[in-house]
Amino acid sequence: MDLEKIEGLVKIIENSSFKQFTYKEDGFKITMSKLDNPPVVVAGGAQATPVIQDVMPKGQETAEEEEEKLFITSPIVGTFYSASAPDVPAYVRVGDQVKRGQTVCILEAMKLMNEIQCEWDCEIEAILVSNEQKVEYGQPLFRVKRL
Repeated sequence: MDLEKIEGLVKIIENSSFKQFTYKEDGFKITMSKLDNPPVVVAGGAQATPVIQDVMPKGQETAEEEEEKLFITSPIVGTFYSASAPDVPAYVRVGDQVKRGQTVCILEAMKLMNEIQCEWDCEIEAILVSNEQKVEYGQPLFRVKRL
């Protein structure tokens, strides 16, 4: 993978709502994460962003890295809704166990409401988008753990 491709990926991630992104190509894997920490002002008014690096020799991947992360992704471009109406509870919350075929959210596209259903029996680990947020095709909506 060349430097121009990596720079392009960084720009895409910076301008997206993704918190974390992993790209694999020909045995090469790169993972990018946005830091929630704001820049730190240092002497002279310059700004420095804290960087946290986890350096690990090749071949010593953690169990979490070995286990492929599962996501429920957006099948269309649209607007994300966590519930069927503003005064109704969300379809799912973090920690909920979801059955295959269960509705997890609604995506509105061109005034059509599309119910998004789970493909596996799983547990919701994280909700990656906020209510009424615009989402792209293939964008992860939920991080899940198979049951």
